[in-house]
Amino acid sequence: MKALNVEEIDFAKSGGLVPVIAQDYSTKKVLMVAFANELALKETLKTGYAHYWSRSRNKLWMKGEESGHVQRIKKVLVDCDSDTILYLVDQKGPACHTNKPTCFHNYIPLTRGKNSK
Repeated sequence: MKALNVEEIDFAKSGGLVPVIAQDYSTKKVLMVAFANELALKETLKTGYAHYWSRSRNKLWMKGEESGHVQRIKKVLVDCDSDTILYLVDQKGPACHTNKPTCFHNYIPLTRGKNSK
């Protein structure tokens, strides 16, 4: 495993933002997906709490700054292309703004074609 610097993250590839997946450190459940710019990543590393860039509000935000449902960072991992980040976190309270434990609480039923087994 190679240690990277913030400057090595490819923010330019996707207009200054990279996807960030938040995963519970203990349970390994995927909690949410958001975006980070360079400032959000630097704040995360500096404070030890997950920061993101809100596309709808066009501003930096710390997860849980209003709800108290903060994400304490345990580890930050980067994919092989340096354009997606994984935050392994200790989640306080529900991760989803709907008060569900994870944002991934809906599903699409699988449909199978005639030739599927």
